[in-house]
Amino acid sequence: ILVTGIKVVDLLAPYAKGGKIGLFGGAGVGKTVLIMELINNVAKAHGGYSVFAGVGERTREGNDLYHEMIESGVINLKDATSKVALVYGQMNEPPGARARVALTGLTVAEYFRDQEGQDVLLFIDNIFRFTQAGSEVSALLGRIPSAVGYQPTLATDMGTMQERITTTKKGSITSVQAIYVPADDLTDPAPATTFAHLDATTVLSRAIAELGIYPAVDPLDSTSRIMDPNIVGNEHYDVARGVQKILQDYKSLQDIIAILGMDELSEEDKLTVSRARKIQRFLSQPFQVAEVFTGHMGKLVPLKETIKGFQQILAGQYDH
Repeated sequence: ILVTGIKVVDLLAPYAKGGKIGLFGGAGVGKTVLIMELINNVAKAHGGYSVFAGVGERTREGNDLYHEMIESGVINLKDATSKVALVYGQMNEPPGARARVALTGLTVAEYFRDQEGQDVLLFIDNIFRFTQAGSEVSALLGRIPSAVGYQPTLATDMGTMQERITTTKKGSITSVQAIYVPADDLTDPAPATTFAHLDATTVLSRAIAELGIYPAVDPLDSTSRIMDPNIVGNEHYDVARGVQKILQDYKSLQDIIAILGMDELSEEDKLTVSRARKIQRFLSQPFQVAEVFTGHMGKLVPLKETIKGFQQILAGQYDH
């Protein structure tokens, strides 16, 4: 398991070393902040090299990241001890350049993996812009578009890129990809094509962001292939499923609460609701990269503590 120190991720949809991870979310729900926090938590503690590919995103964010990395010593301008390679093709670049940046970043990661035998972390922000650039190029070439105006080669383009992200005998590439979801519609062809390639998906939800809970990860929508008692252990698995069950029960009670109010619920249901609300708040945490905005010290939570905390809520130690 790749421990991130982010409670909701480590507990409910843990990341695998050498896996492909997708962060899905609409506009303004916190994908970039989450990917920055992952760079902060994982890349800085990680011994190997990291590659960041900025595909069709804001130049300001790329610039901020570059300067933050110099400050934290991940990039060293004085000698050759830098741990990261940055590859940018921002919003102002022509579509041909944007369509190639993700592949260039990948080539750099493959070099570190194959020539230097490293375990590489590859961050891509944003895969949707890669698809978007492909669709612009496709239109310029005069191809007939397919569903929703995307290029007819959408699946091929995505497959060509994703299948290169892999682990060999020499080293591994673990990729974290931010994926913009147009109009919050996960069935849109661009995000839908990406789903098939991933080992873990972290879905950011606007409904949770509106409650002021950040990171706004949807605990019921996010999945991970390694969420299996044989890999994460029985205790972790049982706690995670227990948390999801309570949240699911709470979700099904929400209509009743909205129409009839809390008083109409049975004692058992009231307990479920109070625990679910505690869990929901406990799934949030302050980020180090967001300290400037929130004024709260960022926190990293070890996996053992995360499991213990949720176990206590489920066992009813905080029912008062």
